[in-house]
Amino acid sequence: MTQPPGPTRRAVAVAGLAGAAALTAVGASSAGSSSAGSSSAGPSGAEPARALRIAMLLYPGMTALDLVGPQALLAGIAGGGLHLVARTAGPVASDTGLVLLAGDSFETCPRDLDVLFVPGGDGTPAQMRDAETLAFLRDRATRAGWITSVCTGSLILGAAGLLRGYRATSHWCVRDQVLPRLGAVPVDERVVFDRNRVTAAGISAGLDFALALAARLAGPEAARTSQLVAEYAPAPLVQAGTPDLAGPAITARARAILRPLIEGAEAAAAEAAITRP
Repeated sequence: MTQPPGPTRRAVAVAGLAGAAALTAVGASSAGSSSAGSSSAGPSGAEPARALRIAMLLYPGMTALDLVGPQALLAGIAGGGLHLVARTAGPVASDTGLVLLAGDSFETCPRDLDVLFVPGGDGTPAQMRDAETLAFLRDRATRAGWITSVCTGSLILGAAGLLRGYRATSHWCVRDQVLPRLGAVPVDERVVFDRNRVTAAGISAGLDFALALAARLAGPEAARTSQLVAEYAPAPLVQAGTPDLAGPAITARARAILRPLIEGAEAAAAEAAITRP
């Protein structure tokens, strides 16, 4: 008699990591807003365990890898509480044409979050000017445990006024020029924690961000397990991941490719009227 297939290794990993996360979810929320994820205490006075609530913003022109990398790692600890959110639920095209599906709208997204996440991408300048998106972020940020971004997503947080006085990073092409215009203190690091703000550098740094945040949310062992399940052990055959490593010629070529994003972000930041801390 044919036996039904057993659970996949990913399903096993997700179940185990979600269990670990549930044990630490309430404590993790206290790192940010004390009201995020509040619930009644049990008989012993301790908060009961619950699933994490993570909201990841989708918008036209986002960079898919900014979101997909962190989503793949954080889904394992979210226990079914990870929400892909856009202005309206449905398909959203990335800046390379990859279409992702938002299951929640701004209206249906949970109000109280453990993690609020914003990716970057070519569509960043438009989102820096989008009143509805900025209002959504400001509202959820008032109760979120962690307010986070990858790449130029930090500029969207900054345009919403959520990085004023915070140390932050972004993609190298805009970090030092644009973040100060939004009231943030630029830092040349892969992942930057400042109180309950967590920002990551360009695109690929999303994996480092996700592991660092997973360690805070579910503990180091859960983060290390996620890393091994993903076989994340980068060893690139070329070394040009920063301007210093790439050299002047490659950096100039990259800047030319990124020029519309740079100029668009600078113009949007000038309109945001956010002052230095």
